[in-house]
Amino acid sequence: MGSLGWPELLLIAVVIMVLFGSKKMPDAARSLGRSLRIFKSETKGLVGDDAKDKSAAPAQPAPAPAQQQIPPAQPVDGTTLNGVPVSQDQANRPS
Repeated sequence: MGSLGWPELLLIAVVIMVLFGSKKMPDAARSLGRSLRIFKSETKGLVGDDAKDKSAAPAQPAPAPAQQQIPPAQPVDGTTLNGVPVSQDQANRPS
């Protein structure tokens, strides 16, 4: 594939002018310019945020979330197992 030269770019520009008309072209160019300006300012803002983060005090690592402790199994006395009622034949059955 060859690269686009001046004749091809001129042909593309003429086709765009015919499709959109001369009245909508300035509005489209203005909108594109605004969009690019906004995009440029936002990317500069992101770079500025990174610089602020690096200059700020180093962040301390967040403490690890507390793990939920599971109570140890209670001895099977025929009535409960971890607080759940158990029948006598379930209590005597091997696990």
